Order: sequence, then structure tokens, then C-alpha cells
Amino acid sequence: MLLRGTFVHSPQLGELEILHDHLVGVDENGFIRHIAAANTRQSEQFMAKNAQDAIINIPKGSFVLPTFCDLHIHAPQFLYQGTGLNLPLMKWLDTYALKAETRLDEDPKLAERVYTRLATRLKENGTGTVQLFGTIKEETNLILANCMQGAGLRAFVGKLSMDIDITSPNSLTKTYVEKSSSDSLAAARAFVQHCHEIGANLPESQRLVEPVLTPRFVPTCTDELLAGLAEISETGRIKIQSHLAEAKDQVEWVRAERGIEDIEVFEKANLLTSRTVQAHCTFLNGQEFDRLFTKGTSIAHCPLSNAYFSAKPFPLREALDKGIKVGLGTDVAGGYSLDIMNSMRQAVAVSRMREGERNMKPETAGTDGRNLSIDWKEALFLATRGGSLALGLQGMFAVGFPFDAQESECHVCDPLSDELKIMCKFKLLVHIYDPMTGVGVGCLDYFDLEGDGNSGVSRPHAEFAINSEAIEKWWCIGDVRNRGTMWVQGKKV
Repeated sequence: MLLRGTFVHSPQLGELEILHDHLVGVDENGFIRHIAAANTRQSEQFMAKNAQDAIINIPKGSFVLPTFCDLHIHAPQFLYQGTGLNLPLMKWLDTYALKAETRLDEDPKLAERVYTRLATRLKENGTGTVQLFGTIKEETNLILANCMQGAGLRAFVGKLSMDIDITSPNSLTKTYVEKSSSDSLAAARAFVQHCHEIGANLPESQRLVEPVLTPRFVPTCTDELLAGLAEISETGRIKIQSHLAEAKDQVEWVRAERGIEDIEVFEKANLLTSRTVQAHCTFLNGQEFDRLFTKGTSIAHCPLSNAYFSAKPFPLREALDKGIKVGLGTDVAGGYSLDIMNSMRQAVAVSRMREGERNMKPETAGTDGRNLSIDWKEALFLATRGGSLALGLQGMFAVGFPFDAQESECHVCDPLSDELKIMCKFKLLVHIYDPMTGVGVGCLDYFDLEGDGNSGVSRPHAEFAINSEAIEKWWCIGDVRNRGTMWVQGKKV
């Protein structure tokens, strides 16, 4: 597959690279084998060698972007997305989350409906890579894994491991826990094996689903269970995900039950590794960030759910300054939006509020004068390359990397010109401007390029340029009308 046009990515934190008129060649296994300016001798030679492949020309006013990476979603909680956000974390889990997980474990047909729709919504929102918390029942998590593989999404699926019951005595929810640490570990091993078998008959590059060991969080796991999961991870090089220092009531629960901080519990169990992603981490301090950096542990930053369930915002700038790998998570249903674009915007907004507080009360901020805010370019890095690096992936365009890119879909075609409608049949790109009609796509308006309001004809000398300003406008107010389906590992999904 050959594509020629504009490609946009963020190779480093705060860096936006716009590759104008570039040629990208993708092989049959979905890996990028060529990327260079289209008018170079190198690109001409590559086109000559691959003359059998038609060149897909990306129309002006459109660009290709790496897919978004969502580091933290509770898949069964998608059942009640957008409701039940009125309680503190531990009561919310008992009232809503465990009830939903129980329902899906007891109803495989409902689970398949929910997870199939979840995959559809992820694709609509430009998310090509996702890390998922599931339920405690193996069969339900295999349904989740199969739904993601069938949808063509790159998914890291976690079967919950829980041997401590946190259901309150007066709860309407049934007890939601595994019988013992040994039973939980046996179930984790079985899930890892059976998840690996999904897609085993496919070429290795198209096996998109991986298992993730998932101790829910310290309050639901004995030391024996945590240590056993660490052993499974070390032996099989299996990724790990959990929650760390998330909310005031959760942190206090751990202190009361264990007598230490939950980061110490994870560290003693050898679960802080370079294969580990910990969600939230809002209550960690600088020394604890140092420990995560030393271990190579990554963080899933979930700004929206933090606003609902944490008593304080995540110290994002401090974590980035320490060199920790950080990506974004929507944390559905603790967060109500599946759209990583909202997570990007919220991450910036929260950071600017923290910076405002530092300026107003520098004596209480404890930041040594550093600017705590991040900008939209840094947020775009977190949503693409940052989250990908946390999972051992790439999230950018370079030779040897998988071609995971966002495209648009035909449902955005109505307001577009005939030329872009034809291009949409090939399911391409992120559209922000239609040069044939001289207007922006969706809610994007470019008044300096439009007609005078009478003739409806665009200005004769005005030419749209995909630059930092145009991309920032899309970042701030763009929506699903500017994007749609995607390539994952070179295949359209």
C-alpha cells in the first residue's frame, strides 16, 4: 500500500512534526517500509519497485495521524457509561461497578453485545490501541478479547484477579470475589493461555490481542495473590495493570488494612516493572515517582475520572519531568467519555488550573517554580506516542513501525465535495478542510479562506495550509465528523 500526502505525529514530548507531501509504503504485514518526501529519488525508486500498488493520494486539507491509545478502560462498565457518578470511589464500586461486572459474567450474550458496541465506539473515536480491565470470569474476558480481535483493534485484555471481597454487608450486589489466592492464580494462568490462543492461526503481525495480568487494586488482593501474579508475569513476560494511589478513601483503606502505602505493597510483591501500567497515581509524591521511574513503570493519566473520584489532581508535570512514561486513559465508566480527544483537552485544562494555583499560592504548591501546565502538543503526544510507549509500541510513523493510523469514514461525506466523497470510499484520513468548497469540515470554520458571503466562491488566492495553527484548531474543537475508521497494523478496520 502506498499513500502520498500529509502525515502528522509527535515523536517527542512537545514536538509536532508535519510531514508535507510524503510517500509512505506499507508492506503486506502492516509495517512501514518507506517514508520520505515524495519528490526525492529514494521515493521515486520505491514507487518504481512497487509499481503494482496504486498510490492513494491524500487530498489537500486532510492529514494522517497515529491512532489514539487508551491506556485504561473498564470494559464491563461501558454497560452504564454516563451514569452513576455521584458517590465516592469505594461506595461507587459497590453500588455500580461490581453489579455491572456480575451481570456480564452471568449473561454471555449481554457481554458480547456490550463488548461489540464498545469496539464500535472506540473506532468511531479514533482509538486503535486500548488496554482493558475485564471481569473475574475467564469466559467473559475471552468474549471481550474475541470482540476486540474481530473488530481489528489492538487490545490488551485483563481478567481481574481478586481474592478479597470488598462488597459491603448490606450491598444488593452478590459477593464478587474468587474463592482463594490459589484459585485466582490458576484462573489467571488459564486466561493467559487461552487469550494467547486467540488468533493463533493468524500471521503473527495480525494477532492483535494480548493478555494482561490485572490485580484490581490492593484492597481486593492478598499479598499471596500479588506475589503469585508477579511470578506469572516474570515467567511469561506478561504485562501488568492495576490502580495505584487513586482516591482519598482508597488510600486510607489501604493504610488501615495494610499499615503501609499501596505503592509499597506493589513494590514488595515485585509488581512494579517495565511491563506495568498503573492508573491514576494522584497521591504519589516526588520520591515515589522516582521509584516508578527506576522500575520503568508507566502511568495511565485519567483526568476526567480523577475529577470525580480523587480528592486532588494528578501531578502530571512532575511525573513527566521525572522521565516516567505517561499516557492517557478515559477510565470508562469512572470517566463518562470514550473519546481520547476529551481526555487530551481535560489534561491540559487540569494542568493549567494547577499552574494557576501555583501562581496564586506559590508557598503551598511545592513545585520549585516550575510551570505545571502542559500544552496541546504535549497532550497529543500523550494520546498517541506516550500511551503506545507505555505498552511497548511506537505511536509514530517510521520505517519498521506498524502502520496504525486514523482515517475518516463515509458518514462525514455529506458536506464534502465530490472529490472528497470519492476519497472517502477508500476510507482515508482526518479531514479538516475541503479545498473544493472552501469550507472547513464539521464544526471547523476558516473564515479567511471562505467566500465573501455573496457569491459563495472561495477567495481566489487563498490556499489552505496544514500547519500547527490548523491542527490546534482541530485539536480544540474537532469531533467525530473529522475522523472515522482506521488502519491498525496496515489493515482497514
